[in-house]
Amino acid sequence: MAVEVRLPNILRPHAGGQATVSTVGSTIGEVLKALVAEYPGMAGQLVTETGEMHKFVNVYVNDDDVRYLDKLDTKVTDGDTVSILPAVAGGGF
Repeated sequence: MAVEVRLPNILRPHAGGQATVSTVGSTIGEVLKALVAEYPGMAGQLVTETGEMHKFVNVYVNDDDVRYLDKLDTKVTDGDTVSILPAVAGGGF
């Protein structure tokens, strides 16, 4: 399945400065593996050495957070938009 992946500013240098890239996969795990295969600089930025998503990375399929779906096993279909966003932590006011 061909999907569009929207990249945050921090990952864009690894993709030649592109804000969006197209890749293939039928699950989020496959999409992330395809991204890393095409853009090796993203290797340690998206998933851990054990293959889990980094906790400081949020991934959405269309508008749904994959952490509340099937995580890396979340299905994607042709034309879906995958958005990768850095997690934001904050303190008190």
